[in-house]
Amino acid sequence: MRHTRIIVTFYGGPDALQVVEEECPEPKHGEVRVRVLAAGVSLPDLMAREGIHPETPSVPFTPGWDLVGVVDRLGDGVSGIEPGQIVAAMPISGAYAEFVCLRQRELVPVPAGLDAAEAVSLVLNYITAYQMLHRSAKVSPGQRVLIHGAAGGVGTALLQLGRLAGLEMYGTCSSRGTSAVSDLGGIPIDYQQQDFVKEIHDLTSQGVDVVFDSVGGTHIWRSRKALRPGGRVVAYGLTSSLRGGRLASGASGGRHRFRRIAIFGLYIAGGWLLPGRKRVVPYSIQWLKRLRPAFFRQDLIALFDLLHQQKIKPIIAQRFPLAEARHAHEVLGKGGVTGKIVLVPNEPSLGSGAV
Repeated sequence: MRHTRIIVTFYGGPDALQVVEEECPEPKHGEVRVRVLAAGVSLPDLMAREGIHPETPSVPFTPGWDLVGVVDRLGDGVSGIEPGQIVAAMPISGAYAEFVCLRQRELVPVPAGLDAAEAVSLVLNYITAYQMLHRSAKVSPGQRVLIHGAAGGVGTALLQLGRLAGLEMYGTCSSRGTSAVSDLGGIPIDYQQQDFVKEIHDLTSQGVDVVFDSVGGTHIWRSRKALRPGGRVVAYGLTSSLRGGRLASGASGGRHRFRRIAIFGLYIAGGWLLPGRKRVVPYSIQWLKRLRPAFFRQDLIALFDLLHQQKIKPIIAQRFPLAEARHAHEVLGKGGVTGKIVLVPNEPSLGSGAV
């Protein structure tokens, strides 16, 4: 049996993505073959394609951090799971495919009846939001938080989970995202027209308790200025390295996984050394998962329960067939996306078959 897979053939723009048709992978000992129902498209995918994410594999590789699928075939030594069962996983790479083989321990059962695109939104975006709120910031009801990129995939997750936690929320976004931020209980700040530091101090006088910063670089210092004394910036991204979905520096074609992480570390250290009791705390979903894998499973199960109870509702920006992954990257790279873009492998392509 043959299947479709997307590969990154070189580090660069969306044209680096190619569709390949090949034989389905066979599960090895301890592995499970999963037929992918939905794979998320995220900024880390774009950064890996450009060669700058710390988790970037060597080319050629298949991108895709998160997936939801159906158990299709069991390898030797696998028990306690049955073909036909719906599961979720965060492989970090490999999800842009019709079939993928994963270690059994990587799979988390998905409750019946959930939409696959909504369920996959929880794996990367909502766990990131949930863990930053409750494990990094340890928020409590009534606290004030500022969310950068509040209309995006992680931003909308932070708003929904923050509202459940009883937080007072402010969110930076473009003018296109203001209504979405307002609808989710946040006070929007148009970063294109307003100085978010000034707006926060005008609205709160002292500043916020927590800032969730996905931008990185010098932006962390700006976020720090929006804090009250004793507050903290939870820094979790480096989107400042991208502009229009491409490297902001304009230099592409290489694998530079640690260059920006080193700079990132300097800002974090500076946040602890400077006066004012305003700390910068790093968050990395993949490192927390590696160090405390039980947290990942526990938090994802809790989020599936919230989704099942309809207490959260992931916003799906667009669903693309797998063969249109290149177009999905282009759309995400342009910015202004509200919610999560998802690849749905079993949907027919709307185009001619090229990515």
